[in-house]
Amino acid sequence: MYDDFKREAGRPAYLQLKEYLKKQILSGMLQAEERLPSTRELAAACGLSRNTVIQAYQDLEEEGFITTAPGQGSFVSAVAIKYQATLELPWERRLTPYAEAAVDLDIEKSELKWERGMISFKSIAPDGDLFPTEDFKRAFLDRFATEGSKILNYGYAQGYRPLLEYLTNYLKNKGVDPEGKEILVTNGFTEGLNLVLTGICAPGDGIVTENPTHNTALKIFKLHRLRICGIPMDAEGLNLGNLEETLATQPVKAGFLIPSYHNPTGLVMTPEKRRAVLEIFTHYQVPIIEDGFNEELRYTGAHIAPLLALAGQGNNVVYIGSFSKILFPGLRLGWVMADRKLIAALESIKRSVNIHTSFLDQALLFEYLQNGSFEKYLRRARKVYRDRHEAALRLATALIPHRQIWGEGGLHIFVELQCGLNARQVLAACYRQGVLFMPGDLFYTDGGGTNTLRLGIGRVTEEEMAKGFKIIGEVICALEEEKNA
Repeated sequence: MYDDFKREAGRPAYLQLKEYLKKQILSGMLQAEERLPSTRELAAACGLSRNTVIQAYQDLEEEGFITTAPGQGSFVSAVAIKYQATLELPWERRLTPYAEAAVDLDIEKSELKWERGMISFKSIAPDGDLFPTEDFKRAFLDRFATEGSKILNYGYAQGYRPLLEYLTNYLKNKGVDPEGKEILVTNGFTEGLNLVLTGICAPGDGIVTENPTHNTALKIFKLHRLRICGIPMDAEGLNLGNLEETLATQPVKAGFLIPSYHNPTGLVMTPEKRRAVLEIFTHYQVPIIEDGFNEELRYTGAHIAPLLALAGQGNNVVYIGSFSKILFPGLRLGWVMADRKLIAALESIKRSVNIHTSFLDQALLFEYLQNGSFEKYLRRARKVYRDRHEAALRLATALIPHRQIWGEGGLHIFVELQCGLNARQVLAACYRQGVLFMPGDLFYTDGGGTNTLRLGIGRVTEEEMAKGFKIIGEVICALEEEKNA
């Protein structure tokens, strides 16, 4: 009966045999108290060594699947699963409103999906081919040699101390005054924003944000059942008049802003406007949640300090940072810097949700950052992404009929089409020709932006941009002709 055992390459044979026998026992093919073949017999039947079978039997006995009687052999324990009457619950009708909303807002399920062979401008993830994997391997070995098994055990909710110290100094180098502030390490930007909103906002509270803004942030606002107040943007960022009017006339608990390489427009808020924005929020005593999005991907011009730096020793800015859009997004590491009293509360919230972010990942990232590898990688990545961004602006301007093209840096550009054109109609026609992008309406707080689209350029070549943008342009021309016919 053991002739159906098939050994697969690349995995220890004793594990495969153990799992095979477990399956036979749990399914009832091997009955309780049934005697198993001797190790020699089973080894011959399965084409394995006797030591392999001995190891498998030992593991099965330790796990309670078999018993061994000296001089008598090994016998199956009474562990077979005997299925009872089955119950099929209608889980779709038992979902909470939160779960239903999460499904409705999940664009990975609702939007068009990439298929092999397509040119995709949908993602703004970094190019994995640029990742310095050898440097990261060395960082892993070096940090493991230093820390050993400690980084494989439970850690602290606030984060890995050496990484916390590195990030504090990293932000000091951006002009941030860390006095009275602390950092909390999170599982990326998404958890950071969720923790902050859980800590300071309740359902029904108002939140001010640019319109358009980060679609993931919009989703999180909606799941927290916040009242979203979108502030229109001009060429230098959000409109100050609309901002002041909103804060003066509506109850608002917090603001959410992306001052650098804004998602989706790619705009960088000028230093003058940053100071004016901070002054308005300070006047109305409303805290700002600052998304430090893509700050490392500055291609031209002088360094512009984040709002957190401009606030000085004030504690009204909560800064959420991450390297995900430039380095190793698979690690899912981000952080929140804020007043130490707020961080203490967020730490407790985090501890109640997932105890802490992986200490192994934090330790490896710290080693990679502190040994100089990050700066070396960043110099190379900036050049590559600068070239791609310049090519994207040049090609989009030449090939895509537009009203305006936005983008000062980062891994994307934002295209505003002529009024009356629907980007989703453009997308549907482009999709049939193998081109995918993100429709801009996903980023708007008020259902607007139907004539806009975001083009991610982090993982495409200039040749793919030329080909894909040409298709987009041709589709737009055809729709415009059809409209004017």
